[in-house]
Amino acid sequence: MSEHEDRAIDGQAGAGTGEEALRRSAAFLVDEALGFLFPAALRAAADVGVADRLANGPATAAELAAATGTDARNLYRVLRLLATRGVVAEDEQGRFTLTEAGQALRGDVPYSVRTAVQMLTDRTMWRPAGELTHCLTEGTTAFENIFGMPFFDHFAKDERTAAVFHVGMAAMSDQENAPIAAAYDFPPDGTVVDVGGGHGGLLLEVLRRNPGLEGVLSDRSHVLAGNRLGAHPEIAGRWTAQEGDFFAAVPAGDVLMLKRITHDWDDEACVTLLGHCARALRPGGRVLVLDAVVPPGNTPHQSKDLDLMMMASLTGRERTEADFAELFVRAGLRLSRVIPTPAVLSVVEAVAA
Repeated sequence: MSEHEDRAIDGQAGAGTGEEALRRSAAFLVDEALGFLFPAALRAAADVGVADRLANGPATAAELAAATGTDARNLYRVLRLLATRGVVAEDEQGRFTLTEAGQALRGDVPYSVRTAVQMLTDRTMWRPAGELTHCLTEGTTAFENIFGMPFFDHFAKDERTAAVFHVGMAAMSDQENAPIAAAYDFPPDGTVVDVGGGHGGLLLEVLRRNPGLEGVLSDRSHVLAGNRLGAHPEIAGRWTAQEGDFFAAVPAGDVLMLKRITHDWDDEACVTLLGHCARALRPGGRVLVLDAVVPPGNTPHQSKDLDLMMMASLTGRERTEADFAELFVRAGLRLSRVIPTPAVLSVVEAVAA
């Protein structure tokens, strides 16, 4: 058991409050408060492309600095911290190696999350996370207080931010789309609509696995312009792109998918969106909400981390199964089942009420 784990156990309910226990508590909490520096180091390494340079084999910080145009001493300090979490490993000669855990930080491999790391640590996420106290005292997001407008309004005005978000989200989704598509038993034929489907990564995997289905990718025009579906001849002729605003209407279909959509919005907005989905469903159709489902109890789960990101930057939240059931009822739907997937997300299935 690590020192960190030992201190964490002492921090659980029922631990003593004697002087030694309080010292351990203090050490644990200070260690946790320093935790923000690891994603900062991870972002710095992603920004300068260190992992790509290490793809050719071990290298010293000086060699990596020369290749990346960075300061050798400071690069070493970043790599040393990353090594404590197993992203890289330093040998006795001071050479760094990219570990198995660090491979996806490269930009030239399948399922690369380099741009996802950059998106998750972008100033639009990072700065509001540092202002969570505002969320507690004011009951609103910190984002608007910092940037002067809501999250998606800022995206509409800032092309750099929008590009970082959409490219990063696509990269984040790439490694989970195939397992999610495989976890659900899609019908043999009909139309699948990917509502707010971004660049179409999930729809691509669904159509690949289900040759009898046709697909509709629905999103804003500037997002659809970056879709990937046309680059895959195996699904040619089986999909269309349809510009739309899902708060106004959604295309009709047999299966409507909403991946990482509902957690962005408050309950009222979700009821409006899901109500449009209920009306767009063909007879016997299903709505699939693909989001994290918050588990009960004290078990760590990524949904609990993401929920604070939603609180800081958006009006939405991560939801429990009961939360989803309530939303569906209000939208004219009925929760039929929740299907776990190998990814963090679950398939929350709803049918007409």
